[in-house]
This record gives sequence, structure tokens and C-alpha cells, in this order.
Amino acid sequence: MKIPPVMGEMFAGIVLGPSLLGWVEVNSVLLILSEIGLILLLFDVGLDTDLSRLAKDGGKASVVALGGFIAPFLSGFAISFWVFDLSMLLSLFIGGTLTATSIGVTVRVLRDLNRHASNEAQVVLGAAVLDDIFGIVLLAILYEFSVYGGISFANASKVLIFIAIFMGLAPIVAKIMAETIGRFHNSSRIDGLLPTTIVSLVLLFAWIAHAVGAPALLGGFAAGLALSRRFFLPFGIALLQSDGEFVGKIGKSMRPIIQLFTPIFFVVVGLSLNLQEVDWGSSSVLIMSVVFIVIAMLSKLAGAFMLSETTHFKWAVGLSMIPRAEVGLIFAELGRVSGVFDNVMYAVMILTIAATTVLPPFMLKWFYIKYGHKLSEKDPKKWKDT
Repeated sequence: MKIPPVMGEMFAGIVLGPSLLGWVEVNSVLLILSEIGLILLLFDVGLDTDLSRLAKDGGKASVVALGGFIAPFLSGFAISFWVFDLSMLLSLFIGGTLTATSIGVTVRVLRDLNRHASNEAQVVLGAAVLDDIFGIVLLAILYEFSVYGGISFANASKVLIFIAIFMGLAPIVAKIMAETIGRFHNSSRIDGLLPTTIVSLVLLFAWIAHAVGAPALLGGFAAGLALSRRFFLPFGIALLQSDGEFVGKIGKSMRPIIQLFTPIFFVVVGLSLNLQEVDWGSSSVLIMSVVFIVIAMLSKLAGAFMLSETTHFKWAVGLSMIPRAEVGLIFAELGRVSGVFDNVMYAVMILTIAATTVLPPFMLKWFYIKYGHKLSEKDPKKWKDT
């Protein structure tokens, strides 16, 4: 159906859960499996994060990322707090959920259209790197607020310090451990040694992140980022630089495990949603859903339209930054688990994420079919009509 798989996984949970058939209930086993899936998903995001892109289109990517992060956060918070009269913490979570960007959906569409190597795609990918980093930091701060049941700048500062220390030490520790694992892998005859030890490493980092007061998923992201073949340590620590071939083996061996566990997380998201408890006759649910969908789409265009580029280039970049998918669902699920989102607000956020995940691919395809030749005039790669 040309719809992102993550939406199918979430829909499966809605069908099997209390919203429709009621065949499956969320229990402690599913919660643990889904949390492992979430940690591995963030590991995969970190592993695919290319910090070198920021060196190429750093200026443009930074503008797009900052504008596309600040505008949704502030507009989502302002509408929630001052218009819908929601609590401060709930409004912050809504604003945080709207900041998310799922580059996976966009990359798939751009690849289908043969535009994944275009100028605008490079800016989008660079901005996505920053978006991931901003989002993880914001998620950690909101998580801290939810744990203590209120907003505290002291707690926020503590989390930021822990994150800085953790992200500074994690690459060095991960590189040393990866090199040790690599040596055993080359000499061992044990099948599955590499993925088993890497999963252990990722879960260890997740436990450490949780121990210092940050979300466990931050540990998965840090481990993936540290092991990325495109991550470089400062001060010329050549002995600890990535071995591209070995990192490739890590990615190849981990993909089946990641693809086994991460769908469980998205199915649990659907299982956790009880649409029967939502008063669909209430105008407030419909109004909030429509308002947040519009804000989520328009605010992501803010960063792109701050660029000194052609109008078509700005639209291409802006539309590419809209999809939320798995990143938005991570925010929403954390809000639900922490008790900040009730069932109604959770449903509104799920509807917003679903709309901003399903619609942008069709919008991008229409845009490139109609205006792709305008972008190709300044693009070194020849436009191919697909």
C-alpha cells in the first residue's frame, strides 16, 4: 500500500488490542520486549547517524534543524498551554512530540524518486542528524520532569551534565569494547558471538544511562553513535577510530535482531491505545487533533523557509522534514508510560503522528512529479522522471 511499515505495526496493535478485537493485553513480558526493541531501535538510529554530513552542509542543515525543532516545540507548547488550557508538563510533552522527525520515511521516498543524492537530500540528512540529537536531549529532560512530577531547572541541568559526561565517555568505552569483541570474533568459532556481545554492550549502556537518571534509550543511541563508521573521536585518537569493515559486520549481524524486536514496540503502542474510551462525539478531541496536525506540518517548514534558496528547494526540504513515525511514537509512548498523557491525549497524539507519517510521502511524490525538473536545473545530477 506504499505506507511506512511502522504504521502497519501500530495498526496491528490497535486491531488486536482493546480498541477493536481485545485479543491481546499488554503485560510485563510484552513491556520488557518492547523496551528492548526501543533501545535497539535507537542503537540502529545511532549506528546510521552520519556526523560527517554536518561538515558538508552544516550551515544549511543547522538552520533547518533548529527552525524545525524550535518552531514545533514553541507552537505546540503555546497552543496547548494558552489555548487548550493544559498543564505545563503536558504542554511541554506535546511540544516535544511535535519536534520529532523520522528521516527513515523520507529517505525511502527520496530513494524511490531517485533523489536521495540530490542537494536538498543532503541538507535534509544533515538536519536529521541534529534533529536526532536535539530530540534525545529533550526526551531526557522531559523524562526527568515526569519522574519528579514537575518542572525543575536544577534537575534539567543535572540531566544535561550527565548526558554530556555520558556522551563524552561512551565513545571511548564503546570503541575499546568493540575492538576487544572484534578480536574475539576473528578467532572464535562460536556462531552468533558478534550479535550476542553487541546486544550485551547496548543493554549495558542502556542500564548505565538509566542509572544516571536518563532514559535507557539514550544508552542505545550512544552505543550506536559510538560504533558508527562515520563517528570520529577528537584529539586524533587513531587507535580507537572505526574499522569500517567491522562496523559493517556489526550492522549486518544486528539487523535481524533489531527487525525482530522493534516491531514489538510499535505493536505495543497500538495495544496501549484504547480508542473505545475516547469520546469521539466530543468536539475537543477532533479540534485538538486537527490543530496539532496542522501545527505539526506547518512548523516543520519554518527551518526550510529560513534558507537562502529557491522556493522549490525550500518546499522540498520542508516536506521532507515532516514525517514523525517511530520518533514521534517514542515521545508519545514515554508520555503515556510516565502518566503525563491520559488516553484521550495519547489518542490525539497518535492520530497526529499517523497523519504526519502517512501524508508526507504522497505529498513529496506529488511535489517531485510536478516540480522536480525545477530542482534539477541547479542539481549536478540529471533529473530522472520516475
